[in-house]
Amino acid sequence: MIDPLVPEDGKSPAQRAAESAFAPPEGTTRLLSDGNLWLDRNRNRLIVDGYVAIDQGPLEMFACPVATKEHEAVVAVLSTAKAIHAGLLALGAIQGTPVSFTPDYRPATGQRIAIWVMWKNQQGEVEKCPAQNWIQVTGTEKTLELDWVFAGSSFWKDPSTGQEYYQADSGDLVCVSNFSTATLDLPVESSGSDANLLYSAYAGRVPPRGTPVRLVLIPIPVPRDEPDGSNSSGENRTGIDGKPQLPPEDDLLLRGDR
Repeated sequence: MIDPLVPEDGKSPAQRAAESAFAPPEGTTRLLSDGNLWLDRNRNRLIVDGYVAIDQGPLEMFACPVATKEHEAVVAVLSTAKAIHAGLLALGAIQGTPVSFTPDYRPATGQRIAIWVMWKNQQGEVEKCPAQNWIQVTGTEKTLELDWVFAGSSFWKDPSTGQEYYQADSGDLVCVSNFSTATLDLPVESSGSDANLLYSAYAGRVPPRGTPVRLVLIPIPVPRDEPDGSNSSGENRTGIDGKPQLPPEDDLLLRGDR
């Protein structure tokens, strides 16, 4: 018997709304037939749609694939983590290594990835900000000040079937607590213990649960040796050719008619 309260396609109302909230970005290549993920080579970025999963409370990650860990992520995205990993590689992003805890702690490494969040407020106006603005250092009024790094997660093979699984597809896409399975992680020690979570969704800044959002992921160029400002420690984010990154254009949130 089919439960009338559960959609036959298994999708929540928030997921269905996010799928059609925004038009496909012009000049991009769609990377998933059953997801909302696009490669923009001209602007060196990935674009992925999703929705606000939680707007307050402790976090283990900023973003997870839909139907995985929405209870501890600000955004659920309409893509697999594996496809986002592939998209970053297609842009030339340099994969590093996931965090390691034994014998000693070693932070995640990899090219830094800037993430912008775009959405429409209740008046229908486009809003956008760095993803860090939605993440609060628990117990303070500070926001996250670090960029994520492209750690790359890893594959696990089921010994009984021989099938390989990309581990971040279980939820660990963009983490704020360190996980060895993370695609994107913070390059500093950050507890994954429920009692010691360092970050929370920034209540009052994150729009209401279910709000459709569009994330824009941009690899930050590796610092060069030239003394022109492009070799900074990373406190000032830089874009292509060392130029300061500008917010994504409002046109990215044109209304979809799909």
